[in-house]
Amino acid sequence: MHTVVQAKPESVPNQPGVHTFARFRKRAKKSLPLLVMTLPGILFVFLFSYVPMFGIIIAFKDYKFQDGILGSKWVGWKNFEFLFTSEHAWRITYNTIYLNFLFIATGLIAAVSLAIMMNEVKSRWANRYLQSSFFLPNILSWVVVAAFVVPFMAQQTGLINQLITALGFEQVDFYSRPELWPLILVLISIWKGAGYNSLIYLAAIMGISHEYYESARMDGATKRQQIIYITLPLLKPLMIILTILAIGKIFYADFGMFFNLIGNSGQLFPTTDVIDTYVFRALRSTGDVGMASAAGLYQSVVGFILVLTTNFIVRKLDRDSSLF
Repeated sequence: MHTVVQAKPESVPNQPGVHTFARFRKRAKKSLPLLVMTLPGILFVFLFSYVPMFGIIIAFKDYKFQDGILGSKWVGWKNFEFLFTSEHAWRITYNTIYLNFLFIATGLIAAVSLAIMMNEVKSRWANRYLQSSFFLPNILSWVVVAAFVVPFMAQQTGLINQLITALGFEQVDFYSRPELWPLILVLISIWKGAGYNSLIYLAAIMGISHEYYESARMDGATKRQQIIYITLPLLKPLMIILTILAIGKIFYADFGMFFNLIGNSGQLFPTTDVIDTYVFRALRSTGDVGMASAAGLYQSVVGFILVLTTNFIVRKLDRDSSLF
């Protein structure tokens, strides 16, 4: 008697790619309205952030308008030489990093402090008034700010010098004292930008559960202790993320601020000349587009490396606070 062995049906091979695509299609169909809403932002980033990357090759070419980008002659690293071989290379690099570090540190402290103080204002009308007042300087262009600041610090007719004279001191010629300008620029930067950033932190504070503060008050915690042990620790992840993003632009100076407030005052260059203003003056005098593109590429690459490095350090210290 023969035993009939029934053949097993061939197993269907596991195809993770098919299942992954099916899941993706299902989620995309479910989230279609949200995807349509993000389409304008995606197109904006693609057109103005990714398409212009083609122009990076200008940094390695002797760009001639009549020849175009592709037709211009390749010169390798020659366009980068002006930035590294210049006698001012160390000065502009140091000023750029040093001033931006001051802007980041003082701006963070000022923005968080303003947010905490506004959160303590219980009057709804007063809170809205403060928010609008602090936000207003951010929407003013640096041209408008300079139109007020420059006459404000004039040697003879400026309000500051009039107050100094009224107090019995000698007038100060601000535009011949380069050692004063790091402090001046920091104060102006705080005045213009801290209010906008404080609204971000205020929104985060308002999202903190009131149960934490109620429990702390029941345990006898003072307002100062509530800020130190509840508000600041819960704000730390946001503070770290915004700082990481700011460090990525530490090689970029706010050109509008430096150009409109400092201009071509050569006496102030020892403490205020940065990469952006130096490249602008060189571009205006030589018309070398390749040189300016090389400086921009250098700033972008260094900023990208700084973001990765800073995020790597934060990730090692506190994984939950890292950007990615």
